[in-house]
Amino acid sequence: MRSLDFVLPGDPATLTGGYEYGRRAVAGLRDLGWDVRVHSLDASFPAPTAAALAHARRTLAGIPSGGLVLVDGLALGAMPDVAAAEASRLALCALVHHPLAEETGLAAGEAARLRASETRALAAVRKVIATSAATARALAAYGVSAPRIAVVQPGTDPAPLARGSGGPGLALVCVASLTPRKGHERLLAALGALADRAWHLTCAGSLERAPATAARVRRAIAELGLGHRVTLAGELDRQRIDALYDRADAFVLATFHEGYGMALAEALARGLPVVSTRAGAVPDTVPGDAGLLVPPGDAAALRDALARLLDEPELRDRLAAGARRARERLPTWPDACARLAAALVTAA
Repeated sequence: MRSLDFVLPGDPATLTGGYEYGRRAVAGLRDLGWDVRVHSLDASFPAPTAAALAHARRTLAGIPSGGLVLVDGLALGAMPDVAAAEASRLALCALVHHPLAEETGLAAGEAARLRASETRALAAVRKVIATSAATARALAAYGVSAPRIAVVQPGTDPAPLARGSGGPGLALVCVASLTPRKGHERLLAALGALADRAWHLTCAGSLERAPATAARVRRAIAELGLGHRVTLAGELDRQRIDALYDRADAFVLATFHEGYGMALAEALARGLPVVSTRAGAVPDTVPGDAGLLVPPGDAAALRDALARLLDEPELRDRLAAGARRARERLPTWPDACARLAAALVTAA
């Protein structure tokens, strides 16, 4: 039986795409007969306290020599000294959704510090699991050569086609935690300029992960007079997310960077047309015939794409048809876990 120690920060039950990847990877590897032990580090990563680093050091030191260890990049990139100390004793691997320095809103000095820290940490691992080809390409700037990288895209569960809202107007849905990277303020500004059209936006995602961002989003809704047009639904469980997708007419996300975009793939699985950005892995996830993609941060281009979505029913139909074609090509979780297992075996 193959064994793996999986190390990640915070609560494994956290409702984000990255943690969902971790949960599904653990379940899938176990289905393949692997013995997987999950170790939870402190939630302060990627800005760990001294106590958090000490706990991480003890956690890795407690894993028997020769063990195969997969460390989530959210933690690994912030503990290069711990990784270096264990590199000769353990078969270390990294799971990288996107580099830490790519997070939106970082000061230049903090981004440089994280880039240097993650570069040192990645030098200590045998294999890097990247969740998209875009992330794999980005890792070249961190000194990771292509032979050390395996791309394992997330899976997507099969889902029924969305039935839609039935009108009047379009029901737009955005599934993303309210953090600076997800671009909610930019999305609201674009939609505020289209208040003469009939639409309603529901945002599903945590309001607690970045309280300052959530507060700015609430202010923007009030200042734009969109209180009756925008619903901040907060963090929803799977059943309520599925119901939200089912009642939607289109998916929108003004993101500044994505390591894959699991919510975008979920939208495609339901045949929803997409308006998003060409940030990170989004163009790899959303094909051109399924969505309108604009440069990240380009408010005018985003407004124009949303106007076309709202004003051109024939375009919506074409994009929905493209999404239905794309849903047939989405990787499944069993396929993703099989590829992950194969990549880890090469590291072991």
